Amino acid sequence: MSEMTTRLASALTALTLLISAPLPVAAATPAPTAFDVAARAVVLTLHAEGAQIYQCQPDASGALSWAFREPIATLIGDGKTVGRHYAGPTWALDDGGAVKGKLAASAPGAGPGDIPLLKLNVAEHQGAGALAGANLVLRLNTHGGVFKGACATAGELHAEPYSADYVFLR
Repeated sequence: MSEMTTRLASALTALTLLISAPLPVAAATPAPTAFDVAARAVVLTLHAEGAQIYQCQPDASGALSWAFREPIATLIGDGKTVGRHYAGPTWALDDGGAVKGKLAASAPGAGPGDIPLLKLNVAEHQGAGALAGANLVLRLNTHGGVFKGACATAGELHAEPYSADYVFLR
């Protein structure tokens, strides 16, 4: 093997190790300090584009108001659609794996129209794939998704656009 080939092989090995090494959450994203995840390793980070679905329903006093029903979003990784996010809350990837979360903590979004940042424990794993090692999900960098206002017809639905980054941790 030539010296040039040996150097190239060493450089590629070092680059592969660097890319595949788990990153601490602090290096990957600005998670709220209260979420206490600095020691966790990132399994996967995906961007979501979608909508928060609201339904017009009577509140405790009988007045109609908008209530959150469910999310629906496309999960994007490296510029490609890799899965879906929907009620549960569930994140299902095209590789056959999925996780369902349970709320552990929340923090306000950046602005009044931004849905909260969330920390969710993984309550259920389905299949194998990239999310098999995840046991925590963070919703960060939220934009939009909050909907308020009057509603006139019980059962009416409204989709409010939102985007967020989902960070899956172990």
